[in-house]
Amino acid sequence: MAKTAWIFSYKLKKNVGKEQFMEQTQKLHDEVISKAKGFISWEHYLQGNVWTDFVLWETEEDANNATTVGQGKKVTEDFYASIQMNTCRALISQLVKKY
Repeated sequence: MAKTAWIFSYKLKKNVGKEQFMEQTQKLHDEVISKAKGFISWEHYLQGNVWTDFVLWETEEDANNATTVGQGKKVTEDFYASIQMNTCRALISQLVKKY
């Protein structure tokens, strides 16, 4: 099976600082995402005020199943409360070829 990526881009709410957000992300990673079946890695990128995340999964099924792994957890709610949801763009894409 091919690797699959979550690719998200978004902006933070004006009252959320970079360091505060990084701490929330680390907590979400440590407590939820990294424990989900098939998790490989999570990378943050930043250009200006637009964040882009690449979260890699072993399979497309793992990536799809992980979309609900954090539901109802405070750490997940805190993460999403920091994001301007109207700026969020999301893709789940399967690896075709790596050069």
